[in-house]
Amino acid sequence: MRIRFRSVSGASAALLLALSLAATGCGKYSYSSLKARKAFKDGNAMYGAQDWKKAADRYEEVVANDPDYAQAFFYLANSYDNLYKPARAGEQANDAYMQKAIEWYKKSAEKDPEPKMRKLAMEYLVAAYGPDKLNNPAEAEPIVKRMIEIDANDPTNYFALAKIYSDAGRYDEAEAALMKAKEVKPNDPQVYTALSNFYNQQGEFEKTMDALTQAANLAPNNPQGYQLIATFYWEKAYKDKRLSPAQQKDYIAKGIEATDKALSLNKDYAEALTYKNILLRMQANLETDQAKRDKLIKEADELKSRAMAIMKAGKAGQ
Repeated sequence: MRIRFRSVSGASAALLLALSLAATGCGKYSYSSLKARKAFKDGNAMYGAQDWKKAADRYEEVVANDPDYAQAFFYLANSYDNLYKPARAGEQANDAYMQKAIEWYKKSAEKDPEPKMRKLAMEYLVAAYGPDKLNNPAEAEPIVKRMIEIDANDPTNYFALAKIYSDAGRYDEAEAALMKAKEVKPNDPQVYTALSNFYNQQGEFEKTMDALTQAANLAPNNPQGYQLIATFYWEKAYKDKRLSPAQQKDYIAKGIEATDKALSLNKDYAEALTYKNILLRMQANLETDQAKRDKLIKEADELKSRAMAIMKAGKAGQ
């Protein structure tokens, strides 16, 4: 027996499809869920093109059709975040963007199925309360502490807490947070780099250099760590007019030693060659023996020529 199917118009077919989806859920997705999925795909295209307003509109369609579509929460928040302009703070429409960003970051931090996205949402939420935006550290602090509760072994959480404390002038608490990062990750060079930045801001040069040295020694095959040490010694010897000639000589010698370590790892490291050239000239200026002075200048000239040749060839050697 043959079964005949009666054709229907396109509009009728669409209506039948909608009714069947609403009634059956199409096995897995309801009609509203499919609309949400389509809007999410469109939103992602707009997000990738950095068309933040259109992206936000599409992601709003997602959550309007499926309030539990948690994958959209972060991108909706971040679209509003990008629409916010700090220079226009105080304008009602502009401020509303940031409030919406915060609302959806919070929802993403609570409900996104991916742990990494929940963590990212919290990081952006902290930034929203930071000095470049809302400047409300009191709101940021509990979020960072919650991040530490979730992952007490991630040093970046302690870095964030230290920044909040430092920005608020709570320097003892900032240092304590960084020392906690050191406790949980004693072999992570980033921990010591963060400590060096903190101590440098506090004007504690010796502690800065100790931290930079530890960072470099934990990555002994990376010449940049040693070159960074040389940069700090050069700056101290060149700019600090309070130094005695003996202190200045000591810092110059330590700077040269650091460039030598960097160059032992990469002989074509143009920045290290340049800084050693400068440091040698500074050393020559403090030298009273003319023969030694001439020798230092000659070596500095050779290093300068090598650095210039490397940069001209387009290989900075980092």
